[in-house]
Formats: sequence, structure tokens, C-alpha cells
Amino acid sequence: MKPAASAAGAPGARAAPLTFGGMLRSEWTKIRSLRSTLWTLVATVVLTIGTSALLAWAVSAHLEPSFLADVDPVRDSMSGLMFGQLTIAVIGAVAITSEYSTGTIRTTFTVVPRRVTVLTAKLTVLACVALACGLFCSFVSFFIGQGFFANATVTDRDGAADTVTHLDLHVALSDPGVLRAVIGGGLYLAAGGLLALALGALLRNTAAAISTAIGLLFVVPLLANFLPAAWESHVVKWLPTNAGSAVWTIRPTDGDNPMLGPWTGYGVFVAYVLTALLAAAVLLRRRDT
Repeated sequence: MKPAASAAGAPGARAAPLTFGGMLRSEWTKIRSLRSTLWTLVATVVLTIGTSALLAWAVSAHLEPSFLADVDPVRDSMSGLMFGQLTIAVIGAVAITSEYSTGTIRTTFTVVPRRVTVLTAKLTVLACVALACGLFCSFVSFFIGQGFFANATVTDRDGAADTVTHLDLHVALSDPGVLRAVIGGGLYLAAGGLLALALGALLRNTAAAISTAIGLLFVVPLLANFLPAAWESHVVKWLPTNAGSAVWTIRPTDGDNPMLGPWTGYGVFVAYVLTALLAAAVLLRRRDT
């Protein structure tokens, strides 16, 4: 007599549920297989490091004595992060909206009905990718920038003839606050990517998510500069980009406007991200797809 078929092989037997580790591998495969991911990462690296180097050279080569008190050799070496956050936001948005546009999100939620867990897996993978890219950009930009600030040009235009002097304004990673600021650049880009992911989950449309992310991260801070002076110093520092950028500076001011402390500012930025993620999680549970 043949032995009875095991329960595992019996018709109608349920497959073992996908573990969180399996979900992470699945999401890593998805984000890796998107053709846009590689090219957008390359664009982020080129844009961030390129603009950081250009701006670091521009600042270090055109200093005046009255500007020296405002020079932040870390911030001024990594200014390209402000532009890199725009391209990293594209990766964050597409990481989830691509599934809505192709309809594969239905398959994902069929295989893993726990929708919040799916969102958690997506944000974990994206955070790792964005953080790795951000740290690479931050460290490379920092070291390039310090090469410029090691021989900064200061021009005194008060006299009949310009007086040009060269100063060593560079800082080392071992100096107070510098390593924190450089690592903070990577954390800043990672948070920007997660904000875009949350917006993608909320809006379920690639163009809408990217446009909203760019508006929040880039356009709103620019418009805030047109606020009355009495409001500007109180409002600007609480905006997502301005608050988050405090973590990659070693000076407490941005021009005439006082900034939040490094971790306080980054905490405010993370609070924006968590609020968007919480809203996305609630809507994911309530929607049909």
C-alpha cells in the first residue's frame, strides 16, 4: 500500500506565509529591477557632488572679510545635497507608484495582505539605498570641498586697491561636530526619499507624488524667503528642508536666520516624514488597493 500524501503536498494546502525577510528580498528585487533606479542614483551622485564642488569653489574663491563669520566649511562643501534630495525623491516615489501604474500592487497585496507590513518593507529597503547613496555623496563632497577651503581667497575691497589674502579654512572629520554633520548629510537624503515614498503611497500617482515632494522640499523654502522679515526668522527654520539641513551644518545660523539645533532640526524633519507615513499606512488599510 502506498503511504498517504503528506499534508504539505495535499491539494489545497496553504503555502507558508511570506516572512518579513522574504518581503525585504522581494522589495530589494523590485527596486533593483526598475531601470530608473540605477540612472536616478547616478544622477543623484553626479548632481550632488558636482553642484557641491562648484558651490564650494565659488564660496571659497570669492570671500570678503565681512563674510568670514558666516562661512561653514562643511555646509558650503555639501550644498549640493539640496539638489540631490530632488532626485532621491524620484526614487522614493517610483518605489511604490510604479506598482500602482502597472497594477502589480494588487498581486503584492494578494501575496501579503498585511499592507502596513508591505509599506514597512518598502521603506526599509529604500532607507538603506538612499542612506548609502547619501553617505557616499556627503563624504566625497566634503573632501572635495575641504580642498578648496584649504586655500580660500579673501578679497578686501575697502581700500583703493583690492587686497587679496589666502586662508586655510578647511576642517577635519575629527573637529567638533564635523563627522556628525557629514553623516547627517546621508541621513538628510534618506529622510527625503522616505517622504517621497509616503507621498507616493498617499497619492498613488508618480507625477503627483514627485511634484508634491519637490514642492515641499524645494519650492516652499524658496517662497518662504518672501515672507515679511518678522515672520521669516520664526517660520523658515521649521520648514522640512530648513529644519533637516541643520543636521549637516556646524554653524547655528543660515545667513541672518537662526537655525534649529542639529538633532532638533532633523527631528522636526523626521516628524514630517512620520506624519506622512502614518497617513499613508491608515489609507492603505482603508482602500481597496
